[in-house]
Amino acid sequence: MTSMTTDPTLADARRDDVAWRCIFVVGFLAFLVIALFAQVVMWKWRPWLPGAEGETSLIEGVKSSVYTFMSYLT
Repeated sequence: MTSMTTDPTLADARRDDVAWRCIFVVGFLAFLVIALFAQVVMWKWRPWLPGAEGETSLIEGVKSSVYTFMSYLT
């Protein structure tokens, strides 16, 4: 039986990748809920979210907001 050694830097990189993906998903869902709620009650939600001023669709506006939010984390 051979034992496989794992590279600790590779494991750390994978853990960081999973963490950033989780932060993105949670941020995306939070901004999406805000945007959907505002859309339902017919409020202008785009000025509330950073980076969503020039977007024409709901999903693109939320995605740009999440990317702007994530840039503050680094």
